[in-house]
Amino acid sequence: MATKRVTESQGPAKRWYATGRRKQATARVYLSQGTGKITVNHREIAEYMRRPTLEMVINEPFSVVELPGKFDVNVNVDGGGLAGQAGAIRHGIARALTTFQPDMRGPLKAAGMLTRDPRAKERKKYGRVAARARFQFSKR
Repeated sequence: MATKRVTESQGPAKRWYATGRRKQATARVYLSQGTGKITVNHREIAEYMRRPTLEMVINEPFSVVELPGKFDVNVNVDGGGLAGQAGAIRHGIARALTTFQPDMRGPLKAAGMLTRDPRAKERKKYGRVAARARFQFSKR
């Protein structure tokens, strides 16, 4: 299980942390109450995620718990491609929201955002061109 911790800064907790994973991507997500600004690897989300559909994937946990624009999100993500990274960020945000308020676990779990997607690339087999590709069969 990923490490979940609350970071203390002068008094009560101000930031919530969680790790999200998808394919080969790992995202370290820090939530803090704010205006809805999302920063990925020190860049704005629109600059880093070049497709609006990936931004929608990342913002999905906030729409499920009906809290859009209430949190600032700071993410360090590594590995995989953009789609895998977006999935990892979504997973991390959902987990961080449950550390912020445990009653959010129900709606997020029902939406399937707390479950790590286990699908990964299938390995290449020996004697083959790719994971499932076969050489062309010739009867004659």
